[in-house]
Amino acid sequence: MTESQNEVRRVLVVVPFAMSSANLALRESQLQGLQFGDDIRFEYRAVKSGPANYASHHDFALADVANFEAGCRAQDEGYDAVCIDTMSDSGVHALRSVLDIPVFGPGRASMLTALMLGDKFSILTMASHWKPLYKKALDELGMHHKCASVRAIEAPTNNQSLLSGKEDEVYPRLLDAAMRAVEEDGAECLILGSTTMHQSHAWLQPRLPVPIINPGPLSYKIAASMLDLKLKHSAVGYPRPQNPRLEMLSAMLDAGATQLATGKT
Repeated sequence: MTESQNEVRRVLVVVPFAMSSANLALRESQLQGLQFGDDIRFEYRAVKSGPANYASHHDFALADVANFEAGCRAQDEGYDAVCIDTMSDSGVHALRSVLDIPVFGPGRASMLTALMLGDKFSILTMASHWKPLYKKALDELGMHHKCASVRAIEAPTNNQSLLSGKEDEVYPRLLDAAMRAVEEDGAECLILGSTTMHQSHAWLQPRLPVPIINPGPLSYKIAASMLDLKLKHSAVGYPRPQNPRLEMLSAMLDAGATQLATGKT
């Protein structure tokens, strides 16, 4: 076996909220049940600071900066690919402009994959205030006509503890919304509306008549496949900045983290 065959490929997963190691482990559990070879490893990193939630364009702007800063030096750090752990795909475009390694987010990947599994899809989400996130992606892709519905169960959300401890309450409500999307809206495929909902996938899928996409794990599999195929984003589509400001960016996020640590917002 050659030296290159022995090399372990490293994928950086950027988690879009600052959090403790215990809460980061809940994000890492998205890998459970996935099969990868011994030659690839996924490493999770939370952003230094950012928005409290992803519910408005104010949040999207902060998220783009936070995720970009967390991953902008991934190539220099020895990573082979980057995945963004949010359906908003925040920071993906910016990272592609400074990295030569492939960068993926689960938002576009989930919607485009859904169209390989059925003609129309619906998105299951925890709350209506997340709907601007999906509208943004559908606007960019020109795919509103392929989205049968966005079904929100209007349940409290927590981007730190995720669905832990709320399974008995949340899972049946998600199932009810899923069946309504299929039977009333005409969805032929479903998408979990957030990587924070990943814990519900294993419970939901065997109870549904249509496939349901778990966005985070899908993005990991796509990243691994693109590495195998030696494919990455287009340098023409994502040109390099003429005057990068990565040190300024790092200083901005360090200041933001300090401010949050002092209790200011």
